[in-house]
Amino acid sequence: MFGLGSGKKPSLFSKRRGSQWQEEYRQHLGRYRSAAFPVGVPETAVQASSEQGLCRLVMPFACAQEAPELGAFLSEQLSRQIQVDIEVQLAEKPRFANIKHIIMVASGKGGVGKSTCAVNLAMALCHEGARVGILDADIYGPSIPLLLGLQGQKPQAKDEKTLLPMEAHGLKAQSIGFLVDPDDATVWRGPMASQALVQLLNETQWGELDYLIVDMPPGTGDIQLTMSQKVPASGAVIITTPQDLALADAQKGVAMFNKVSVPIIGLMENMSQFQCPHCGESSHIFGADGALQLSQRYGVPILAQLPLAMEIRQCSEQGGDLSDDYQDMAAYFAAAARLCASQLYYQQGAQQGVDIIITDD
Repeated sequence: MFGLGSGKKPSLFSKRRGSQWQEEYRQHLGRYRSAAFPVGVPETAVQASSEQGLCRLVMPFACAQEAPELGAFLSEQLSRQIQVDIEVQLAEKPRFANIKHIIMVASGKGGVGKSTCAVNLAMALCHEGARVGILDADIYGPSIPLLLGLQGQKPQAKDEKTLLPMEAHGLKAQSIGFLVDPDDATVWRGPMASQALVQLLNETQWGELDYLIVDMPPGTGDIQLTMSQKVPASGAVIITTPQDLALADAQKGVAMFNKVSVPIIGLMENMSQFQCPHCGESSHIFGADGALQLSQRYGVPILAQLPLAMEIRQCSEQGGDLSDDYQDMAAYFAAAARLCASQLYYQQGAQQGVDIIITDD
């Protein structure tokens, strides 16, 4: 008479119960704070399929590895064990082909570890749940084949006009280094080199990507300017070291991107300090707080202050992934990747309109 045993009531109660957990998680996660979540977790991220001990999130930027911290926060707030599962789904429309964000990684001068930072940032974004590619735009000194362990590999042609990217560690990669003899010098004038890079970007079948990292040539010359103007970049990451000479050149890089209206996502200070493996004492070999001064001057965040560590050099030169054997070093790039993705997400929101959020903090 009342439909008992029909199966309809249990499903109705189950739906309400799921909504109950969803609302409870939303309230608490709105108060969560971290570098990647400056105003809490977006309400829309918490899914109705969440359960009593499981919070399911669909996040609009790459942050999958923050799940343990979010779970610990909820567990403390609710006095019971909560697991957090994160799926990454960017809502933005593609800026170029099927690529949602293009991030230029640049430096004002060579020798600061730009390519190493670009590759490890790309791998970290991949580990954060995103679909990622990397384009080696350093046409005179392509490093991506070495850093990904792909030396000697040649890309396959999909058809007469399109190349398929190489793949390593979950990344899709393209480089002029795959197309020329590594022992030959690339002697091209600026316009020819710029055209080759734009062509390499346009004629590679990238597929659907959340982020494409572009490893830019060092400096602020014709190639850098042309790429900045012709590639619809979402933003740029500047790599520097703490020493005054590198900072002076990094400042020129910031100025160049400002002139072409490419937002600066943040700074990565490489070789920030050296920790003695014997006594544990830290030494600022190249100076201290250089990136901090640049950050304060231009109002951009520091994404990471990376140590001068043998593990990073060894792993990179062997074409490896830091997260396989050097978790401590990988953690620097993981935090940088989440902050980079978060900055892009909130920058996008700021361009579309500002929401005023009142919190108890």
